Amino acid sequence: MKFGKRLKQQIEETFPTWRDQFLCYKELKKLIKLISSALPIAAEPTKYGKAEAEFVYMLNNEIDKFNTFFMEQEEDFIIRHKELQQRIKRVMDKWSSNGSRTEYNDEMAKIRKDVVDFHGEMVLLENYSNINFTGLAKILKKYDKRTGGLLRLPFIQKVLKQPFFTTDLVSNLVKECENTIDEVLFPIEEDKEETKEQKGAIMVATEPVKGIFRNTVAALLTMEEIRRVSSTKDHFSLPPLNLSHSHLIHSFQLNSPIPIL
Repeated sequence: MKFGKRLKQQIEETFPTWRDQFLCYKELKKLIKLISSALPIAAEPTKYGKAEAEFVYMLNNEIDKFNTFFMEQEEDFIIRHKELQQRIKRVMDKWSSNGSRTEYNDEMAKIRKDVVDFHGEMVLLENYSNINFTGLAKILKKYDKRTGGLLRLPFIQKVLKQPFFTTDLVSNLVKECENTIDEVLFPIEEDKEETKEQKGAIMVATEPVKGIFRNTVAALLTMEEIRRVSSTKDHFSLPPLNLSHSHLIHSFQLNSPIPIL
């Protein structure tokens, strides 16, 4: 699948409020076409210089957009993670003080859904970073190829230092969330032969969870695909993705009659 179609698909499948925050890939391609049609450069260097400046200006605006959105989501995730941990602690403390088993189960069921939703949103943000970086790399490669320019190398070096590309904090939150799911919300009891696949099936069995989980799985598969198969492979390419969520993906596919992608 061509990158433009993959990006369009991701935009359609993400949250409506996120859709304006992705790379304006189509508009940038149109601008490259206009710039390349103004060649040869030697004949009208001033005209070409203005066109390139406009292209760079648009790219910088896109990066500012990515950074603003990414950092806002990151701050929100930090707050929500703390709130979820506090909720879990309150429920467990209450249960340890001879609270109602029914009340405990009801409260934990609500928390399970919120944690799975939260995990899904964080994975979608990781995918947001991945797909926009890949889009920038592809559009810059296209620009250099069509115009004979040399923008890609210095611009990608700049992008590598941007907040939206630095996903370490979100990745750590995802891991902590997965540990919470495994150890607290869906523990494997010693007297039950419950596999990870069965646990995953429980997680995705209810309709409220299926929507966000479908998008999460689609995001994971997209991240894997754009890292595995790329026409822009070089030392700036994203490394292969090792999916630690494979049992969840498999469980969702088994429990969902609707194709993910």
